[in-house]
Amino acid sequence: MAPTPAHPFGAAPASARRTTARRAAAALAAAGLLAAVAAPTPATAADGGICNRFCDARDPANALKDRAPVSATLHGRTIALHVDDGSAMAFGTVDNVVAGDRLWVDRSFDGGRTWDGGSRLGDTAAPGGVGGWRTRMYNVDDWNTGRIGALRACAQVTGDDAIACTGWARSDWNGADRRQAAATALMMDYDRTTGLFGGNGWWTSANALTALIDTIRRTGVTSYAYAVNETYDRNKDRTDGGNQGQFRNEYLDDTGWWGLAWIKAYDLTGDARYLDTARADADHMAGYWTDACGGGVQWKTDTAYKNAVTNELYLALNAALHNRTDGDTRYLDRARTGWKWLRDSGMINGDHLVNDGLDGSCRNNGQPAWTYNQGVVLGGLAELHKATGDAELLRAARELADASTGSSALNPGGILREPNESDGCTGDGPSFKGAYVRGLGALNRELDGHPYDAYLAQQADTAYAKDRNALDQYGPHWNGDRGDGPGHGCQHSALDLLNAAP
Repeated sequence: MAPTPAHPFGAAPASARRTTARRAAAALAAAGLLAAVAAPTPATAADGGICNRFCDARDPANALKDRAPVSATLHGRTIALHVDDGSAMAFGTVDNVVAGDRLWVDRSFDGGRTWDGGSRLGDTAAPGGVGGWRTRMYNVDDWNTGRIGALRACAQVTGDDAIACTGWARSDWNGADRRQAAATALMMDYDRTTGLFGGNGWWTSANALTALIDTIRRTGVTSYAYAVNETYDRNKDRTDGGNQGQFRNEYLDDTGWWGLAWIKAYDLTGDARYLDTARADADHMAGYWTDACGGGVQWKTDTAYKNAVTNELYLALNAALHNRTDGDTRYLDRARTGWKWLRDSGMINGDHLVNDGLDGSCRNNGQPAWTYNQGVVLGGLAELHKATGDAELLRAARELADASTGSSALNPGGILREPNESDGCTGDGPSFKGAYVRGLGALNRELDGHPYDAYLAQQADTAYAKDRNALDQYGPHWNGDRGDGPGHGCQHSALDLLNAAP
């Protein structure tokens, strides 16, 4: 397991540590960017600046590990953001300047959507007679408050209202590998006032939290573990929007997503309250198992519709609870009964793909084979196999997994794509692929020889190479068509993929 970084967010030193830095003077001089600047006095926490290892407005000559991941051009000038990975700070540069050209950096704590309070940091005007100019260095993150940031460099030339900015970028702290980097980008969307991702995403936040917990367990890096407790404490008593406390909801599938998230939280922490909540969620779902269509949990407390994802979640949650409850028979019986009903319900079509649900005549309604309907069942069958050792469960799961991984409709060009996949990262759909690969990964780990390693690696390597920006944010299309991302649905799905891949 990778060691926990020495700089977890929320554990900043009381004052900035002063160290003797290796200077990057030669590199800056070669770029014509070492001219002296009448820079502002270095910031302190008292005057509103941010202090992590060092305080805002540090001299770039003290940069420890300089790279320039993003740049832009304006009227023959190249603007660059230089990131110092050694101090988790960054500064802006511009070349070919004339007197009066302005340069600054912006800082955002929501992945580049807004930069209120972080606008025009280090705003400086170039004097005459210099080839290049630069700002002072500013912290990317705020460890004191747990805010995860990004910076960009902007410039405006003399006598022109036009402004050009680089793309957003950040340091590689808490990004030692691609899972950690994607988790850090996901946490840009975590709202510490609501304890949810994307401000108020409900069931999608359960999936995002699940992906985050999986990353913590895979990497051993606990910098963002605070989100587990914060999410729980801020939302466990909610009774608005159809919620009934303990993450129970009028939508039974929402209840199932949260129940599985708290199973993951229990596995990570051993805290029994998370397991108790998962039990409350499973019992809530069980209360809406009805005789319509021969059984199954209905989709909503006041809607009799029987659909696939609700019942797949019911299977997975009850099997997981059995595996964590000594002497249990109740949850095991539910899981077995749930699988038998789902298997025989007609929702699994002749191509071994799972359609959305049943129509009013209790027949397959022919609605799209959404990816999450192909994946949640795989994780549920893997859990049920752990409980029973029944080889038939793995045979059935492999039949379903082979169908979905081999479907040209779901994998055009070999890369997973949601039916009718949107170009955006908002709403429900962007979370579907994450649930799919999470379930496939769980099955893959349960099978001898891990037969889906190659498929998962191909998906992950393609998304990493083609669907990722300088902030390690992912868009909706893993094949490289960036779409209109980012957002927490796209981001947790990519993180789920990286966690599932070998």
